[in-house]
Amino acid sequence: MAVPNPTITPTGTVLALVGDPLLRDDVSRVAAAAGVGLVVVDEPSGRKAWMAAAAVVLDAPSAQRCAARALPRRTRVILVGSDAPRPDDWQAAIAIGAQHLVTLPGQDAELVAALSEAASHDEAGRGPAVAVLGARGGAGASVFAVALAQSAPSALLVDADPWSGGIDLVAGSEDLAGLRWPDLALQGGRLGYPALRDALPCRDGVSVLSSGRSGADIEAGPLGAVIDAGCRGGVTVVCDVPRRATEAAETALDAADLVVLVTPADVRSCTAAAAARPWVLACNPNAGVVVRGPSPGGLRAAEVARIVDLPILAAMRAQAGIAEVLERGGLRVRPRSPLGAAARRVLAVLAGHPVQEAA
Repeated sequence: MAVPNPTITPTGTVLALVGDPLLRDDVSRVAAAAGVGLVVVDEPSGRKAWMAAAAVVLDAPSAQRCAARALPRRTRVILVGSDAPRPDDWQAAIAIGAQHLVTLPGQDAELVAALSEAASHDEAGRGPAVAVLGARGGAGASVFAVALAQSAPSALLVDADPWSGGIDLVAGSEDLAGLRWPDLALQGGRLGYPALRDALPCRDGVSVLSSGRSGADIEAGPLGAVIDAGCRGGVTVVCDVPRRATEAAETALDAADLVVLVTPADVRSCTAAAAARPWVLACNPNAGVVVRGPSPGGLRAAEVARIVDLPILAAMRAQAGIAEVLERGGLRVRPRSPLGAAARRVLAVLAGHPVQEAA
């Protein structure tokens, strides 16, 4: 099994959703003249691909489909057509928030200028996002999410599970001052990461946005805004995701560059992971498993991967004394520990350097 590569849109890349072959050829020719890369797709794989592109070029039918999917408003969206815009074209442009309407080939120069400007303003230094969820309750997803955040150079650890009791208890930041989800009043939109970082508890370079103790729901819009803020801030965003198909959970999965399914090496966990696989892949096709030992029945990591039908990101033996550590001040991951080694492997995949676990 091949380890998935993160589908991070390269800086300066334009996303094109154009059905007509002749119009698509015109867009490709103009993009080449503007010196920008072009990725032609039928549909964006999710909000991450939609937001990460330097610009989006689409025709009216694609605009209507994207509007129906409720993709977020973004800058540098360009509607193209082969004829002068009709009333339904204007309606599509309004629905998706297009800033330009361009007729090709008559307005090549206008599209060249718009694409060149978009490429020059593309956001560089965007940090990656990873979503972590467990095959079943007690799989160790929250612990592994904390290990990932502590193993990254700088990280934002986001609790997307309102029923977890609070990931700050795992990270050992429950006594630190700062905001938790119930303290935030967000309506979506963009956040500035420096202000968010300064408002959150921070321990050992990891800023933590934890759920409260009440089980209050975490809304999808604010969660998406927090993830986007961290990525734009250039840090690694790690989301602890509940194994439950809520809108917030799917927002976190959709926004991730990589989804990590933590699966203990036992038959029940493998069965649960296989059941979750279709939902996970529907949200984000870039997913893999971290196999956690010990295996009471002797299952090997490769066998777990075959059962779940996902690639192996890492396999790890049991972490000695983990229960006591979590009860006495929270996790402090050591680089040479099983958790630390597995976290580094996953971060290497996230950075675009595949590391496949030996079977």
